Amino acid sequence: MLLRKIVAALTVSAAAALAVPSPAAAAAAPAPLATAAAGNPVIVVGGLSGVAFAYEPLAARLRADGYRVSSYELPGLGFGDVTASARAFAGYVDQVRAATGAARVDVVGHSEGGLVSRWYIKYLGGASKVGRYISLGSPQYGTYVANIAKFLGVGSCLGIVACQQMTIGSSFLATLNSGDDTPGDVRWTTVRTLQDELVQPVGNASLADGATNVLIQDWCLLRVVGHVGLVVDGTTYTVVRGALTDSPVRPDCFAL
Repeated sequence: MLLRKIVAALTVSAAAALAVPSPAAAAAAPAPLATAAAGNPVIVVGGLSGVAFAYEPLAARLRADGYRVSSYELPGLGFGDVTASARAFAGYVDQVRAATGAARVDVVGHSEGGLVSRWYIKYLGGASKVGRYISLGSPQYGTYVANIAKFLGVGSCLGIVACQQMTIGSSFLATLNSGDDTPGDVRWTTVRTLQDELVQPVGNASLADGATNVLIQDWCLLRVVGHVGLVVDGTTYTVVRGALTDSPVRPDCFAL
């Protein structure tokens, strides 16, 4: 029961908006900001399990700021091999680039979505196709939460491959974290929160080698943001928006 609850909460996954926004939808959107309209399309990459509409608040904020936004649901809701999800994501990035005419996209990955995006950039040619990488609560170096089933003596993540791969010390993470954490000329940003109940230790959600690592409570001591809350939190969004415009880190602690 405990693992089932963990898997249900481990991340949310965006399911509904797999296609690039249609011309009709774009026409109905708010007038774009000049900087956003000229920027890369943004792909919000969902995580493991969750409900289809969970990323819409984040996507809506981005649209309101004028960005061309699409959401990517991990194949099989992200329960399978992360590297296979990354290969599928590579095809989706090419679809977005072809549909928009953009040379590069920016990615905002929540939890497992950050790992999928990072594998794509590092090992599948994504370094030349991604301009900015932003992860929200991604267990870059694993999480003890994924080790709980083994600790309880009920197997290794009950056979859920992605959970096994997010276990601290997994062969997947050893490969992902070998060499440079931040290859290419991609601008790398990670966002984490002290109240993340699913990525423990919290420091494992950050990257080395020149990444901009933002701990929300370093800036906003009293801000309470959980793992799933990173998707809907206003302060977190101000970090995302700043990263997309290469602005200095200045989270708005009072943003709704």
